Amino acid sequence: MKPNTYSRKSLCFSFIVASTLSFSAVSVEKNDIPELALDLENVTVSGLSSGGYMATQFQLSHSDWVKGVGVIAGGPYFCAQGDITTALAQCVNKVEGDINLETLNDKAKQYASEGKIASLDNMKDAKVWLFHGTQDTRVVANVSDSLFEQYQMWTDTQNIAYINDKPMAHLFPTRDKGVNCMKSESPFIGNCDYDAAGAMLSHLIEGVATPDASLTGKIHSFDQQKIAGSDAKTLASEGFVYVPKSCEQGETCRAHISFHGCNQYADAVGDAYTTQTGLNEWADDNNIVVLYPQTKKSLFMPLNPQGCWDWWGYASSDYANKEGAQITAVKKILFSLNTRLPSKTKQGEADE
Repeated sequence: MKPNTYSRKSLCFSFIVASTLSFSAVSVEKNDIPELALDLENVTVSGLSSGGYMATQFQLSHSDWVKGVGVIAGGPYFCAQGDITTALAQCVNKVEGDINLETLNDKAKQYASEGKIASLDNMKDAKVWLFHGTQDTRVVANVSDSLFEQYQMWTDTQNIAYINDKPMAHLFPTRDKGVNCMKSESPFIGNCDYDAAGAMLSHLIEGVATPDASLTGKIHSFDQQKIAGSDAKTLASEGFVYVPKSCEQGETCRAHISFHGCNQYADAVGDAYTTQTGLNEWADDNNIVVLYPQTKKSLFMPLNPQGCWDWWGYASSDYANKEGAQITAVKKILFSLNTRLPSKTKQGEADE
């Protein structure tokens, strides 16, 4: 990707306006993450917008142990093809020409043959949940439709849910939190009378129970830079994790990674994304630890003025596979949380 001017790069996510609101600091328990026993053979991931693109990239990279993915307002894997011009032309608020899924899938096949992503055979049994609001003009329907079509080429159709009939804007829909559901405004969490977190997790994980109104767990912060080193140089210093009380007390728990969208990192929206999506409520009553890794904005190279996850190549030429810096960093962070049973997970052993 060849940088041109700051103004052009800053347009790369014009579909999400910069936050003009001020928020209080995130209320968290600092530096006291309890010892956890995590099931790292059945991880699930999800994300909104740029976080949706990252969720797909992370899941394909590690589909041998990431068994489910939820994407809100995202597009097909490798849509940008490492080029910001392509990203703007085909992968966000317009589609110039046709998205060539054959070309994109060929790249996935190449990466799989090189060992840069897990075998695509794993995708057959993966659980996939996709969402696109009918009032979303920031990522147009054709883009999300292409992601649905792409997953149909890899995954049994009975394992795919695609919700695209809800009159909602470009945001994370919730039952009763956030802004007007018809407006894409910071913090991009919508009061939509629709529990996207619950619908998604109910599809990705068999047998989840509907949560009650109380939360037993806590949000903890941690140092992303310390854990992931140079791979985290485009990430914020601080990341967050929600830990239910049952997991804190030693029960073996599942892990879910939630990737925020552009302008949804903590410095922009405070604790909104880590507390308002509804994920914590479902996690609390279903023994799920929720990891909330964080990006940061950058006005210098690599330029990322809206704190997006890398789905076009600003952080690494291998941004879409397991050798990419951000994907590597998030994996390191996830495995660092598994302090009770690190030797009992095949992934942890392979990572040594």
